[in-house]
Amino acid sequence: MSTIFFFTIFLWFIILLPFTNANWPLSPGYYPSTKFRSMSFYQGFKNLWGPNHQSVDSNGIDIWLDRNSGSGFKSVKPFRSGYFGASIKLQPGYTAGVITAFYLSNNEAHPGFHDEVDIEFLGTTFGKPYTLQTNVYIRGSGDGKIIGREMKFHLWFDPTKDFHHYAILWSPREIIFLVDDVPIRRYARKSVATFPLRPMWLYGSIWDASSWATEDGKYKADYRYQPFYGKFMNFKASGCTAYSSRWCHPVSASPYRSGGLSRQQRQAMNWVHRHYLVYDYCRDSKRDHSLTPECWRRRR
Repeated sequence: MSTIFFFTIFLWFIILLPFTNANWPLSPGYYPSTKFRSMSFYQGFKNLWGPNHQSVDSNGIDIWLDRNSGSGFKSVKPFRSGYFGASIKLQPGYTAGVITAFYLSNNEAHPGFHDEVDIEFLGTTFGKPYTLQTNVYIRGSGDGKIIGREMKFHLWFDPTKDFHHYAILWSPREIIFLVDDVPIRRYARKSVATFPLRPMWLYGSIWDASSWATEDGKYKADYRYQPFYGKFMNFKASGCTAYSSRWCHPVSASPYRSGGLSRQQRQAMNWVHRHYLVYDYCRDSKRDHSLTPECWRRRR
């Protein structure tokens, strides 16, 4: 009887295991957020716009959007590579049309011809999940006739319930996007023309993007639900600033000093792609991929 009992339990374990794995990502085995020191807001940032829509304390900064204004902040120093992270908590409820963003850019230094690396949370309607959009713009591809390199994800948790850590690793050879230390995207340098190499600043912002943010603009910001908050804390910005010596070595998001991802990190990223990737620009048949040549022979 005991043999039959344990065999039955084993069968149920095998049957339920895939459903358990589908709820939470595989362990990446390496946790880059633990390798870099946290800093307060004023140690690394300053107000950029909407100062009356910011609240700073020892833990971090809250920024908000209402019908009068949004808000944004900017790092004091520009960087040419590094690890950039923050723990972020999003507004629950109706947030359609609202963008909460954490990103790198040199738009102020190169207006009309800038580079940008984005983590953007696209607001949503009641009962639907947030979409996390990652994007890369190179040398003006985000200006005028926009050539985006979007990959969009849903998350395996509710980002309004608690703070979660979101990060960008940018080195001369790759860009890696991470959520709670799980890599969700690796954008490799295939050529100078398709990779940002000029110094960039780190930004955070919240603003109204009703024209496109939620289901391609179908749902707009509704200010009956204002104010819309984005909460940021546990900032990390470590790497080579624009003023560092040329001997400054780029940091890594993996156990390897040379960069890349470990096998276990790749397995975790592939799990996210199987279960939570909802849009990949390289797989969009409506896109003109002559403008995104990295799609031709992309390796994740």
